[in-house]
Amino acid sequence: MTEPSGDATSPAGEAEPLAGRLRALIRDIPDFPRSGVLFRDITTLLRDAQAFRAALDALAGAYRDAGVEVVVGIESRGFVLGGALAYLLGTGFVPVRKQGKLPYRTISAEYSLEYGEAVLEVHSDAITPGQRVLIVDDLLATGGTAKATASLVERLGGVVVGIAFLIELSGLPGSAALGDRPHVSLVRF
Repeated sequence: MTEPSGDATSPAGEAEPLAGRLRALIRDIPDFPRSGVLFRDITTLLRDAQAFRAALDALAGAYRDAGVEVVVGIESRGFVLGGALAYLLGTGFVPVRKQGKLPYRTISAEYSLEYGEAVLEVHSDAITPGQRVLIVDDLLATGGTAKATASLVERLGGVVVGIAFLIELSGLPGSAALGDRPHVSLVRF
């Protein structure tokens, strides 16, 4: 699955393309969290109730017929989107967190991101074999975080039916890092 077409409209049928509406609400923060990185801040989009709802409806619509049984959200902005998507899809929610943040037994995966290295963890009993999983995060850049999360899900026996992003940075190799796993991105920069 790829990004919805650039002429997609909001669920209310407004004439302005959804991607353009969302893009206009995403704030650029230069040199954060370190020099040379242009951070895409979605807090300005999240505070706009209509845009937030339209983005969630579009992401949920892309997976409504995929048989999703659980949504996995990646810390931390993936929690905001993933929890809401789990509600809209009528599924449970599983958090994937940074190392040392989960209270029960975990499995972990190391990954690289555009500005460093890190470790993600999930509870060892969070996904059951054969369970159909939608992974959610706010942004696809190098793909390291999403790839590590998918590997955690697959190690637990889950089936990744898709990976949903609000934003994709198309100049980086994130899409390639996902391999054959289908994904949807609402906005590309």
